Amino acid sequence: MEPLFYVMAIMGCGDGNLNCTEARVIPARYETMAQCRAALPDQLAQNTDVPYPMIGANCRAQGNQMAKTGKAKPQG
Repeated sequence: MEPLFYVMAIMGCGDGNLNCTEARVIPARYETMAQCRAALPDQLAQNTDVPYPMIGANCRAQGNQMAKTGKAKPQG
C-alpha cells in the first residue's frame, strides 16, 4: 500500500479568482499538510509563469488512506 503524502497543485484563475483550473502539480511530496502549506509562498513565487491573470495553490492528500473505525458495539 502506498503511504499517504501531500502534494501541491498550482491553480490558474480568471480575474477575481473565478474559473480556477489546475495548471500543474509540484513534484515535491510533503509528509504533512502543515509542511505543504508552509511551502505555499515559495512555490507560488517560483511558478509565476502560469498563463493566467491570477494564480493560487492548494495542498491535497495523495496515496491510499485507511478508514478508521471504532470498537464494534456488542449486539444482543
